[in-house]
Amino acid sequence: MTTPAHPAKLTTLYIRSCAIGFAASAVFVGLLIWGDVARLGHLVTHSADGLLALGLLWLFNGIVFAGVQFGIAIMALKSEDEHDGGQRQPEPVAAPVLIPVRTDDRR
Repeated sequence: MTTPAHPAKLTTLYIRSCAIGFAASAVFVGLLIWGDVARLGHLVTHSADGLLALGLLWLFNGIVFAGVQFGIAIMALKSEDEHDGGQRQPEPVAAPVLIPVRTDDRR
């Protein structure tokens, strides 16, 4: 993936990441309700405010998943000064050097 040169490309990347994050949130919340994890399915289906709880679960998980997706997308971008895919060169290791020390017999 190349670095977006124009702010519109970055905005498109953000909107795409948000769409993926909220879609993943819908799947996640659906699995939570279907699997009745921590009796959430029962609470949502047998409560007067179950639809509100379902919407809030989707919204807040969507915010988290969208943020993670956007972070992954940004970290995967390659900058123009990296030609090797972001591989770092190893740091040179200093070799130990023996230093001769004169000792006097006087104390």
